[in-house]
Amino acid sequence: MSILIKNAFLVFEDRVEKGDLLTKDNQIAQVGGCIEAPADRIIEAEGCYVFPGFIDTHTHFDLEVGNTVTADNFPSGTKAALAGGTTTILDFATQERGMTLMDAFHKWQKKAQGSSCNYGFHMAVSEWNQERIAEIPLMIENGITSFKMYMVYDNMRLSDGVIYQAIQYLQDEDCIIGVHCENDDILQARVRELKAQGKTSPRYHAISRPNLIEADGVGRLMDAANLAKGPAWVVHLSTKEGLDIARRARERGQEVYLESCPQYLVLEESNYDEPDAAKYVMSPPLRSKADQEALLRAMAAGEIDWIGTDHCSFTMAQKAAGERDFSKTPNGGAGVQNRAELVYTRGVKGGYFDMVAMGQLMSTRAAKLFGMYPQKGTLQVGSDADLVIFDPHCPHEIHAATNLHNCDNSPYEGFLAEGKTRDVILNGELAVENGAVAITGKGQYICRRRCGRYRK
Repeated sequence: MSILIKNAFLVFEDRVEKGDLLTKDNQIAQVGGCIEAPADRIIEAEGCYVFPGFIDTHTHFDLEVGNTVTADNFPSGTKAALAGGTTTILDFATQERGMTLMDAFHKWQKKAQGSSCNYGFHMAVSEWNQERIAEIPLMIENGITSFKMYMVYDNMRLSDGVIYQAIQYLQDEDCIIGVHCENDDILQARVRELKAQGKTSPRYHAISRPNLIEADGVGRLMDAANLAKGPAWVVHLSTKEGLDIARRARERGQEVYLESCPQYLVLEESNYDEPDAAKYVMSPPLRSKADQEALLRAMAAGEIDWIGTDHCSFTMAQKAAGERDFSKTPNGGAGVQNRAELVYTRGVKGGYFDMVAMGQLMSTRAAKLFGMYPQKGTLQVGSDADLVIFDPHCPHEIHAATNLHNCDNSPYEGFLAEGKTRDVILNGELAVENGAVAITGKGQYICRRRCGRYRK
């Protein structure tokens, strides 16, 4: 199948140019200028922008949290992702204690059947011992070259020493570890203190996790990576203090990668005073306007590498488990469908960065680091035909009722977005047309190469 996109603004890695783009089968065949070649389908894109398919680096579909399972599985979550312009998601296959990495890989492969966009996995590791280390070559062979470790959560928490050892080992393999950075000891002490005072409503979730809780974790990760002489990747960065610590690490020559999320750009801690505040309980929690400003300016300066969603959705009935105790509220929110429109509205229309930077944040840098470039993340002849046509002139409100995820709430309910994904080409086929998903269940597993460590 061939598709010809006419009269679009093409978003390259370093510029935007008006022109056409032709796909043939699952590749970009021609890009730029006026293309007169025949095509099976012609799409008029006057006034719209064409991006390489968006990559969401951080999703949690079909995840068991205690006795609760997220509202979205892979079929529902990837359909919503596709509608928002995401052509590839990287979810976290979770190795529970006592489980092998290969068992976790096979478990998540089974979960991912029926996905509507392409998918790959980071491996979330709960143990680091000789048995797990022996499986790393098998992980690389199967396309998993990025891992995650947690400084929090009893069932996943690993010590700083273990994180140091893992960074030291994996950096020689050109693999990377993303770390959830918080000081769990102080966090748990604060939770106990607040509950003892009868302060149990959702607003105390944020109070239990002030900025310094994250900043401490970021600092410890930077020190561990510095000693290990390896890369550091901070997942879902939310604070100015954490950003400043990462900056100092870079200034002394460290290789640091930073990810943030839309919720830390458009939502703020005052949302915890709303009647349905439980839907904002996520970790890290929502922060201040000053933190938003710091993150947006860092994105404009190229200091933050990419934007994932940390989509981890729960219904309001599931959230109600913490009605009288915020520490029992399942953490997470829905956002996989809304990432592009939020980033465009807050970042581009807000005057912080341009469309080229948006393409870098939404696709290119993630493709480079996570072993998918130049097949993905760029508008080049020979690259995969995963493309997004984004309409910047489409004001609309975000509502859970019109989103495609399986969740009955949205943390962005009523947000006025200025632009919207119009069409999506996935694996050479028109999968979203005029905002409606036309093809489902055709996502493919992405067997990724070793990390392309562009800050090395």
